[in-house]
Amino acid sequence: MEHTEPTGSTGPAEPAGSTGPAEPAGSTGSHPQAGERHDLLAMVADQRTNFLYTVAGLTDEQARARPTVSELNLGGLVKHLAATQLSWLSVIDGTAAPEVGWADLDPDGNRMTEEETLAGHLDAFHAAADAFDRTVREGPDLGRKVTLPRYPWSPPEPVVWTVRHCLLHVFREIAHHSGHADIVREALDGASTTEQMAKAAMGGE
Repeated sequence: MEHTEPTGSTGPAEPAGSTGPAEPAGSTGSHPQAGERHDLLAMVADQRTNFLYTVAGLTDEQARARPTVSELNLGGLVKHLAATQLSWLSVIDGTAAPEVGWADLDPDGNRMTEEETLAGHLDAFHAAADAFDRTVREGPDLGRKVTLPRYPWSPPEPVVWTVRHCLLHVFREIAHHSGHADIVREALDGASTTEQMAKAAMGGE
C-alpha cells in the first residue's frame, strides 16, 4: 500500500448488531452559491460515504480477514484512512512534525490487529473526518501554502503545496483505497458496494 501522510451524502444504515458505520451526516449536493470550498468538501464527503458502504455490516473477524493475496484487510483500510486524514490535517494546521523517519512509522498502520475493533476504527475515522472538514471549512484561504513533512522517500528539496492541493490529495487517497476495499470485500463475501448503494437509494428494498 502506498504510504501517505497524512461529511457527506446519505450513507449506509447501521445493520442491527453489526460494527458497521453510523450514517454520515450532511449533503454532498453542490449549492450554486456555496463556492469551491463547499464543492471540494462535498466531493471528499461523497467518497467517504462510498467507502463506508464497503465496510458496513462486518464483524471484527471479517474486518481482520485477508481474502486475497494482498496484505490488506478492511479494518486496516479504515484505520489507515483515519490516520491519513489526521496526518494531512496536521499539515494544514501547521502542527505536523517537520521530519518523519522510518522509526516514527507505525508497523501496524495498515492492518487491524487482534486487540483492535472495527467499531473503534470507525469512530476514529468519523472523528478524523469531522476535524479535517472543520479545519478546511474555517480556514481563510485554500490557496495558502504549506510545507509538507520530510519523509525517507521525499525529494531533497522542500515540497510546498496549497491547502487546495492537500484537500484534493485526501480525496485521491480515499478513492484509491476505496478501490482496494471493493476488491477485498467482494473476495470476502461477494458484497457489492454499488448494489448496496442502489438498494439504499431505493429505500432498502
